[in-house]
Amino acid sequence: MKKAVWRPDNAADFKASLRRSLKERLYYSFIKTYKPVIDDGSGLRTFNKLTDYKRWSEKLPGFLGYGKKI
Repeated sequence: MKKAVWRPDNAADFKASLRRSLKERLYYSFIKTYKPVIDDGSGLRTFNKLTDYKRWSEKLPGFLGYGKKI
């Protein structure tokens, strides 16, 4: 595992984050990532057959963890 490198400017960032309210820290802690195919749909998916689900999941990018496993 790669060891984290401490830089002096990190201390300023950490001190600034401590001055933020809990609400602000929570707001900045979550990053909205667009997920192709998943975000494009209605949000609710049901499949009548497993093959339908597999066909749908093959369209998804690999970084989302779907699709064929090698």
